[in-house]
Amino acid sequence: MEELAELIAIRSTADRPDELRRALDLLLTVAGPDFGVRRFESRGRPSALLTVPGRAGPPRVMLNAHLDVVPGEPHQFTPRLDGDRLYGRGAHDMKAAALVMTRVFRDLAATLPYGLALQLVTDEEVGGFDGTGHQVAQGVRAGFVIIGEQSGLRVVTESKGIIRARLSASGRTAHAAYPWLGSNALVAVTEGVRRLLDRLPSPAAEAWVTTVNVARIDTPNQAANVVPAEATALLDIRFPPSDTELAGRGPDEVAAFLSEVTGLTATVEALGAPHYADPGGAEVLLLQRAARDAGFDGSLLRKHGAADGRFYSAVGVPAVIFGPGGDGQHGPEEYVDLRTLTPYCKALEGFLKGLDGQQVLDAGGDGP
Repeated sequence: MEELAELIAIRSTADRPDELRRALDLLLTVAGPDFGVRRFESRGRPSALLTVPGRAGPPRVMLNAHLDVVPGEPHQFTPRLDGDRLYGRGAHDMKAAALVMTRVFRDLAATLPYGLALQLVTDEEVGGFDGTGHQVAQGVRAGFVIIGEQSGLRVVTESKGIIRARLSASGRTAHAAYPWLGSNALVAVTEGVRRLLDRLPSPAAEAWVTTVNVARIDTPNQAANVVPAEATALLDIRFPPSDTELAGRGPDEVAAFLSEVTGLTATVEALGAPHYADPGGAEVLLLQRAARDAGFDGSLLRKHGAADGRFYSAVGVPAVIFGPGGDGQHGPEEYVDLRTLTPYCKALEGFLKGLDGQQVLDAGGDGP
């Protein structure tokens, strides 16, 4: 509990690189000195990969945890215990899981008959491109990846991809009293956004479909009596692997699709593929059984949010999300349910011990 409280107290947000390093160094201290540590850094964001010395080739299993958190109020970085709930920024997303994963790695990695690695990153909340994404781009691979994001000990085999795109229009300025002399770019953008929402409407309730969030519509024009000549819209689009218009497409193809639908100029600023793992795969079934042995049903779950598993899916490595319980992530009352931490640890250990270490999976890549 003391280590978790210390970790939550670190304000490891994207704008505090020193605090990101503090959080990473704390987990490396928890892991201890007996492991090989390969450090990475991309655009000022540190990450690390821990392995057992002398184990050649890609590890059969990778445990992945992120230590960064979204911004919060100062009091949220002072952990607060209320019964079985520990409140604090990052308690649920995902510092408690990161600590459990580190302890499991420390206690079991050297005893297993196959390679186990621990991947610690510090940028998942801002896209993951400089942590997991960077390590994967450097050739890091594994046979199977468990990402400790919150799931209530359910197994997430599918999560949506993410697109961050900007739509823009240019018009012609004029005096507002004579709008026929101009062309209103702001109206053009709002009409284009409406065409996109007609094509991809928001569901009335939870549904496994593509969704569009219009995050911002803006214009540099500040005067009420001027027809805007420039306008933009910022979009956040989440899409499942089954969306054939977006899944498997590159940025240029996605931009072309958005332009065709909206009639506007589209720029894709970020694109993350969906994450998918075979729900009938041997590792998934074993992890479900380990969750049941720990007292939970281990059911399958889909996540609407994007996660770092997409970087592994993109290179053919199966990855799942599997974490403890709690609620309120990114909110003012975020907490981890302490009653789930021991079962979570037990489930991870049961899974790792239950694998047949003599049957080496094809992990591909150049290894860590």
